[in-house]
Amino acid sequence: METEKLKFIVEKSYSGLNKQKYKALLPYLKKTQKLYQESWDEINKEFFETGEEITGFHWKHKIYFCVLSPFHWGISNWGGNKIIRTWRENPYSMRKITAHELLISHIFTIFERDFKTENLTDKQKWALAEISAWAITGLEKKMLKFWPWISEKEKYPLDHNYPELYRLQKKLKPIYENKKSFKEFLQKAIKIIKRGK
Repeated sequence: METEKLKFIVEKSYSGLNKQKYKALLPYLKKTQKLYQESWDEINKEFFETGEEITGFHWKHKIYFCVLSPFHWGISNWGGNKIIRTWRENPYSMRKITAHELLISHIFTIFERDFKTENLTDKQKWALAEISAWAITGLEKKMLKFWPWISEKEKYPLDHNYPELYRLQKKLKPIYENKKSFKEFLQKAIKIIKRGK
């Protein structure tokens, strides 16, 4: 069976730079692309298999693309097969956030396939996808082996750019840790987020 694959790419249309600045940056984007790809290839097959095993859901796409950006730290395409990541990281330290963005996309496809009748708003889907991705990348031993150097506070971070998620994130952590399955976690999390308390 063919394994999903993440390919790092460079696309001018995503750069937001004028022609001259892009031309100056391009050789470094290409070098970073090569280094990121080599690092990711070390974990690619196992990451996608582990993600599927943890969530209990198949990945929607066979190939995912990660566009290197001069500006954006990390952006997920909600259910699509293209994410964006900064080119300014170490090829190893970039792994966890890259995985986080891939998982957000994966979780959105789970919402669309299996939780459509829940009628979640985009904001609710986004909140649950973000929190779920932090839980999967930071609370699962099978995932932590892909980035064993991260600190304890990076595992399930509460110092990110989304302070509006802190309360819900704290509430969902014990539910995630005690789940029987990822689907059960989502079912409980959806009830909580819909109550809005």
